[in-house]
Amino acid sequence: MTKISSRLLRWYDQHGRKNLPWQQNKNPYRVWVSEIMLQQTQVKTVIPYYEKFIHRFPTLDSLASAESDEVLSYWSGLGYYARARNLHKLSKIVQKEYDGCFPTDFETLLSLPGIGRSTAGAILSLALGQHHVILDGNVKRVLSRLHCISGWPGEKKVADELWEKATFHTPKNRVEDYNQAIMDLGSSVCVRGKTPLCKSCPLAKTCSAFLSNEAANYPQSKTKPKLPVKKTLMLLVCHSQSVFLEKRPPVGIWGGLWSFPELEDESLINSWCQKHIPNPVKNTKTLRGFRHTFSHFHLDITPIFIETVGVRNVLMEENSTIWYKLADEKKLGFSAPVSKLLKLVESELRSMK
Repeated sequence: MTKISSRLLRWYDQHGRKNLPWQQNKNPYRVWVSEIMLQQTQVKTVIPYYEKFIHRFPTLDSLASAESDEVLSYWSGLGYYARARNLHKLSKIVQKEYDGCFPTDFETLLSLPGIGRSTAGAILSLALGQHHVILDGNVKRVLSRLHCISGWPGEKKVADELWEKATFHTPKNRVEDYNQAIMDLGSSVCVRGKTPLCKSCPLAKTCSAFLSNEAANYPQSKTKPKLPVKKTLMLLVCHSQSVFLEKRPPVGIWGGLWSFPELEDESLINSWCQKHIPNPVKNTKTLRGFRHTFSHFHLDITPIFIETVGVRNVLMEENSTIWYKLADEKKLGFSAPVSKLLKLVESELRSMK
C-alpha cells in the first residue's frame, strides 16, 4: 500500500460517502446501473433518476423484460441516451446468454455493450471487492494534479500514463473503499475548475500541482473548436388534448425517443400537413424558440404550434407515429427539449380555452 492509498483510506473512513443509493443492498446489477448513469453526469443529478429506475427495474430480469419505450422514459432528461439503449441491450444479452446472472468476470464484462475498462473495474471492485483499477473523470483529475501529468486525458499517451499511476496506487486490500475514496475526493475536494479545495485535501503534502501552485492548470483540456449552430422547426401538431409524435431512428441524436416532426423551412409546413395529417388546420402560431446544446453543436429550435380539426392521419410505417394524449400515463422516452415543448403545448391549449 502506497502513502497515497493509505492517506486516502484514512480520509475515506472519516469523510467518504457511504450512504449513496447504490451503496445499499449492493450487487453487480445495481452498481452497473449507477456506473452507467454516472458517466458524464454528476452524482446529485443521478440520484433521483437512479432511485426511480431501480424502483421500477429492481432486477436485471425486470429490465430485460421491459419495452424499450418504458426504459427510455425513465432516462428522459438524463441525456446521452445511447447509455440507456446499451443498458437495455446488455440486460437482454445477459438474460439470454448467461441465464440472467450478471457476469463477474472482467474479460466477459468488457465484451458487453457499453462497458469499458474502468466501468468493468468499478462494477467488480465496488460490488464484489475484486481487485481492479478504475479511471473515471474524478480519478483522472486527482492523478493529473497529484503527478502533474500534462496533456488532455483523452489522448492515448496521457491515458496510458494515468492508468499506470492508477494501477500503482490501487492497494491489494480494501480496494472497494479505495476506489470509492478516490472518486469521492475528486467529487468533493479535488473538484473541477480553478478553485479545488486543496487545503482540505489529505494528499496536499504530496501533490505536485499543489506544491507548485499549479492545481488550477490540471488536468489540461482539449482544445475546443467553436460549436456550429444548426436550426430546426419542430411542429407541435395537436387536436384537443393530443399531440402528433414521431419515433426517431434507433441510433443518432435522441435515438429511439419520441419527438415532434422536424422541418428545415416554414415553406414546407403545408405540404407536410397534407401528407401526414390531411385534416384542415384550425390554427397556426410560431412560438418563442430556444437553444439546446449538445457536445458537438448548438441546436436552435423554433416551435410551430398547429391545431387541427381532427386526428385522422394517413397510413404510415407501423408504430412510427402516434397521437399522444397529454394526460396519458403511458411511459414514453422524451428528450429534454421535447419534454419542455410538451409543457408548452399544454400551456398554449389552456390559454385557448
